[in-house]
Amino acid sequence: MRKKKAALRPAGSKRRYEKKGELLTSHRYDHIPLLDSSPGGFCRSWSCKTHPGTQVGKFYIFANKNWNAQEKKRLGWGLLAAFVLTAGAGLVLRQQFYGNAVVTERDLYVSARAEYGQVADSLLPQIKHRRAFDAYARRINLSETFKPGHYVLKHGMSVIEIARMLKLGLQTPVRVTINNVRIPAQLAQKLARQIDADSTAIMQALTSKELAAEVGFDSVTLFSMFIPDSYEFYWTVTPGEFVKRMKREYDRFWTSERDAKRKRSGLSRLEVMTLASIVYEETRKSDEMPRVAGVYVNRLKKGIKLQADPTVKYAMQDFGLRRILYRHLKYDSPYNTYVNEGLPPSPICMPGKNAIDAVLNYEKHDYIFFCARPEFDGYHNFAKTLREHNKNARAYSDELNRRKIK
Repeated sequence: MRKKKAALRPAGSKRRYEKKGELLTSHRYDHIPLLDSSPGGFCRSWSCKTHPGTQVGKFYIFANKNWNAQEKKRLGWGLLAAFVLTAGAGLVLRQQFYGNAVVTERDLYVSARAEYGQVADSLLPQIKHRRAFDAYARRINLSETFKPGHYVLKHGMSVIEIARMLKLGLQTPVRVTINNVRIPAQLAQKLARQIDADSTAIMQALTSKELAAEVGFDSVTLFSMFIPDSYEFYWTVTPGEFVKRMKREYDRFWTSERDAKRKRSGLSRLEVMTLASIVYEETRKSDEMPRVAGVYVNRLKKGIKLQADPTVKYAMQDFGLRRILYRHLKYDSPYNTYVNEGLPPSPICMPGKNAIDAVLNYEKHDYIFFCARPEFDGYHNFAKTLREHNKNARAYSDELNRRKIK
């Protein structure tokens, strides 16, 4: 009769199990150590804790020692392809965010009245990598933090630079030109095409008594403060800020030299600007302006009405009149110098710097009259007597009739 093999536990011992997690383990065995590696693979055996020398088990995990060259090559190429794909994806992603997003340099105008959707509609068609821009814009909450202004999209800018530019309000100044303006409403319309503010808001500033008083004028004479030129402004400048800036430019224009010449003529700054506006409307020939200014200075000194045709056009607000008739001369207005003595209350246009300097440097002579030449070359015939003037005026009138100008 065959004997039973001895149990793997000592006599009288009681098999006990404890549940650890989901595994049933016995206290009779050592914990399984890490397997040892060998040239053929991994191998390990262990003994019973209570019965030394009793082998519990033996494991072999064999590695394939016979990989052929083709399989190794395939593995190498696979790893290389994975690396290239990963690196390529990284480069593409970097290019999307940090690469050039501007094809050609463009201007972008963001109004203070615009919503983010309008900004995006204007911007996105002008750049590349639009999804990257959208992603970064969401990250920095650009839809709630963008700043209005005039921005220049320069070649080489990335979507990150563009988004940050809009968020921080890094706008580029614009050139604002004011000239060839007769009335404040025209100035408001001209400015509205060059800055963000609309013509209504600008007109309110140009006619504001409080703002005019703040810069030392009234609502009628404020127009005399504007010196025609080109100036740099931020596109988002408010009408009030614009007026205050023009006051600084006005003070800068009136140098000590100009003021000294003004005192020689006995005119105030407002009177110089008003007379210059009449001279500017009479002739655009810079070389003739000092002589025309001299005629009006002579009349002012002698107490003779200026009788300037441009003041009639301004009084009637009919700047298309090509021929001033006798019935026009009686038009009732403080600006009509055929009816009123002296200068009008304020300039009848925004005179050029050449006309202002012509008044300050008026030509000293004895002329009292002048009339446009019948050659229509922009110049005038000057006269010291009424008889001579009537002769010049008749020649000009005959030419108007000949040309059928009414």
